[in-house]
Amino acid sequence: MNPWLDARHYEKFQAYSLSHGVFLVVMVIAIFILFQSRNWLKQGNHRRNGRYVIACILIVCESSLNVWYITEGTYRLRSTLPLELCSISLYLCVLMLFTKSRTIFQIVYFTGLGGALQALLTPALAYAYPNYRFMEFFIAHIAIILAVLYMVWVEGYRPKLFSVALAMIFLNVLLVVVGFMNRITGGNYMFIARKPETASLLDVLGPYPWYLLSLEGVALLMFLLLYLPFSFGNRRAASGTLQR
Repeated sequence: MNPWLDARHYEKFQAYSLSHGVFLVVMVIAIFILFQSRNWLKQGNHRRNGRYVIACILIVCESSLNVWYITEGTYRLRSTLPLELCSISLYLCVLMLFTKSRTIFQIVYFTGLGGALQALLTPALAYAYPNYRFMEFFIAHIAIILAVLYMVWVEGYRPKLFSVALAMIFLNVLLVVVGFMNRITGGNYMFIARKPETASLLDVLGPYPWYLLSLEGVALLMFLLLYLPFSFGNRRAASGTLQR
């Protein structure tokens, strides 16, 4: 058995270990490279090709993950369906990158960017480096962030204030749907049924089920903070339109 692929015998992930820190640095470097390359990516076919490359990375991550579940015999309805917020955001990001959907962007700017950042900072992950699952987890979440920022820096998309409400509505509808699926499968998708075993933000938000209410406030605050960099520019653009 290849230890890199072994789903049953592995070293346990430790938050803020050397490998965790290295991949957080990789995330920062990837974001910096994307920002520095934004003008080059706007030229000719680079704009489209860049979107397709990120989309393909996301597709390979998700496809290979499901193949790994099946080949390792760990595929379970209660734990391996793509019903986590970041999994759903991944699918939406792929669709956004291929279709250039502005509506999807208005959702994943908040759910994808906020969810992936939180997942990278406090991973609900069992597998340590260099296990495949560790690598896939970090690559997929970094790619989600890059997908959203690509649409901002290269395609020129901007989140709107109303999109904060749109993202909150989407998130709450998702909670109902995923909660129903949890009852059917016996799962804990989106940690609606209980907190994760690993350390996470939920640990400071109170006991079950009250942490779900606290999480609503945290999500709203995070979405508003993510919108903040664009609030002044959007107000100025609106003011300029009214003056004309």
